[in-house]
Amino acid sequence: MEAFGNSPADDGTAAISEAGPPGDGSCVVRRKEKPVSRKWMCILYLVCICGWLLPFVQVSAQSETVSALVQKYEIYQEQFAAIETAEDIEANGYERIEGQSFPVLLESFGEEEVTFLPIMHKEYHRLAVLITDSSGKVLYKTDQLETNYKYLEKLEQPTKALAAVSFQDLNHDGLTDIVLITNCENAAGEYAGEPYKVGDVLFQRDGGFYRDWRISDKINRFSMNKSADFIAAYVRDGNSTEILYTAATLKELLNNGFKIIEEQNYTRNFEKQGKLRVVPGVLRMADYDIFMIYLVNEQGYIVWSFQPMADYDNLYALKGMTCRDMDGDGMKDIVVLARYSYSGPDGEFLIDTRCSIYYQRTDGFAEDTDFAETYQCTEEDTVGELVEIIRDYWGWPKEE
Repeated sequence: MEAFGNSPADDGTAAISEAGPPGDGSCVVRRKEKPVSRKWMCILYLVCICGWLLPFVQVSAQSETVSALVQKYEIYQEQFAAIETAEDIEANGYERIEGQSFPVLLESFGEEEVTFLPIMHKEYHRLAVLITDSSGKVLYKTDQLETNYKYLEKLEQPTKALAAVSFQDLNHDGLTDIVLITNCENAAGEYAGEPYKVGDVLFQRDGGFYRDWRISDKINRFSMNKSADFIAAYVRDGNSTEILYTAATLKELLNNGFKIIEEQNYTRNFEKQGKLRVVPGVLRMADYDIFMIYLVNEQGYIVWSFQPMADYDNLYALKGMTCRDMDGDGMKDIVVLARYSYSGPDGEFLIDTRCSIYYQRTDGFAEDTDFAETYQCTEEDTVGELVEIIRDYWGWPKEE
């Protein structure tokens, strides 16, 4: 008997019926399957076993990796702990950072001058600070520094050099603190090969030093790591660039010292974003002009912001801006041409000319990366010339 709505098997196997539960008058059709060969049974069995073992193999491999890392870190810690005098530096995998060692009077270490001695691990590029007496004996040491935590859960770090050191009282307790700035460069990832700075402060206390991770975080998150004076202006004097990134209205910016560059301050109709005021300006801090551009709606609220100066130290000169369609999609984009100053590897004063392009999209703006890789700006470039070059890059026909 067949159940209503089911047909017999059509692959040569028989379909048999089985009575349902007693009293319900129904039956269930079950297909009589072909016997599975021994070969396929073995294959299926092996697949199941492999699938069952795979997570254990992965966990085992991960455990071996973690175990190796732990072992390396223990060796590293033993080496660091073994540095008791300046003579122990080389034997424990470190080298002195030449040119950044100074005699200094640190009040809680006594009335005699001590030596600030920075060292770097040769293999892992981890920075450490030693304070030694006149005989070279280590009075204090630490490797708990912001620059050693750029690659989390890794021993090797991207620190390339100790860029600057400064000694000054930052928290008004009468004790000399230490400001550190390192030059770093990631070997991999989205920002590989792009140099950046990491700032840190060691506060003196009771014959030693301590760090406040919240202060170090803000120094680096809000680009206040450009110089020791910049860090001091934040930590000692209470000035901050944080408002540039957190302000909700133009009024907030102006109340906190933001100065508008009036010649480039105008209103434009951005097709997808509506009528917006373009507001470029600077916040001056420790002799640096931090350059930002904001798009502000008619109610005074900031709806978009740009930082064309990227990791440069200072706006040297704004050469010009324009809001025009650059990529041919019918929507206004923003082009900024400016010169920026910064300190070179040896502290030299350098200036670069940079063009920044922000393409309007349906949901906002996207910063250019393609054109920047094909064209190197020069001091002689003008905004008008760049407009033609950028449009040519995007395939605009030449104007007759």
